[in-house]
Amino acid sequence: MSVHPPLAFYAPLKPPTHPNPSGDRLIATRLIHTLGLAGFNVELASTFRSYDGKGDINRQRRLSEIGNRLAERLIRRYRALPSAQRPRIWFTYHLYHKAPDWIGPKVCKALSIPYVVAEASYAGKQQRGPWALSLKATETALQQAALVISLNPTDQEGVGQLVPSARMHYLAPYLDLTPYISPSKTTREVLAARYNLDNNRVWLISVAMMRPGDKSESYRLLAESIRLCEASNVQLILVGGGKSEKVIHQYFSGLSHVSFTGLLTQKELIPLLQAADLMVWPAVNEAFGMSLLEAQACSTWVIAGGEGGVASVVHDGESGTLIPARNTQLMAKTISAFATSPERLSALGEAARTTCIKRHDETIAVTRLRTLLMPLATGRTV
Repeated sequence: MSVHPPLAFYAPLKPPTHPNPSGDRLIATRLIHTLGLAGFNVELASTFRSYDGKGDINRQRRLSEIGNRLAERLIRRYRALPSAQRPRIWFTYHLYHKAPDWIGPKVCKALSIPYVVAEASYAGKQQRGPWALSLKATETALQQAALVISLNPTDQEGVGQLVPSARMHYLAPYLDLTPYISPSKTTREVLAARYNLDNNRVWLISVAMMRPGDKSESYRLLAESIRLCEASNVQLILVGGGKSEKVIHQYFSGLSHVSFTGLLTQKELIPLLQAADLMVWPAVNEAFGMSLLEAQACSTWVIAGGEGGVASVVHDGESGTLIPARNTQLMAKTISAFATSPERLSALGEAARTTCIKRHDETIAVTRLRTLLMPLATGRTV
């Protein structure tokens, strides 16, 4: 048996090779890297997207047919390989009724290998809804799973309807902290000139894609909070781009000291996160929010809406301040309180970084995944 057991990785919602940046793509890419560090030889099994955002039964049937054909093709390919090169485990990231896994369960049954899912959710109310077919596939996959790894604690109740607790495990969202904790060579003065920022103000930063739905609503609530904010010394920095840019720009019309940077690479973003005084984000229906974690790693205190799984990455009073969901008045008051006492922010930022290192470093995830998965792949405990 291989020293590094082969592992087939699949992300039905969005493959890690997808051209559009998103939290899903980031997490998929990070999981592949971490699984490699945990001792697996990771192969991307397929880039097939099973996503149906409209509840179109005909589209779901077509996706099911394509998925079944791809599964049969993979089975033939894997069986043609020498035994040591065949996958010892299948790992599906992000499974739910809008993006079911039509491939993995079938391959696992044919090869008699364990099926593992990370970040699954289950909405039983869809049993008679427009995604009923895809929901049934999700149910089948979860019931077959040897392990279900949760990155968002709020998903565990729904998934627990199908999966025994002994097969459910939590993995805290994580980052390779190295690039975030390394001091930036780009000074605040340089950043102020580059992005047209007022260096004498308290810098508030938000990082999110500008797309319709929850992200757009979060931006709208943020604009409302800034309008209600009594502090007159803030500079808002909005990092992101997407289909809703024009609409989101309009939300902030008439507000002074608001800068839109557009999409930034990680290398461009990190100096801004390190230079910012506060990260602010309403986080409407946020699964957890990787940018909130990135800010903490950069020693930036977070003010966020306590919605979805945000509390799993923003530890209230330790690495940030959680606001009741969609409460713009309290968000505004909290921003004002911190902005009018900027001398506190450096110490709070360091506390956020310390908490991030303690709870969300990639090395913790490497050990956790190795402990959970290696026995399944090799038959030996770690």
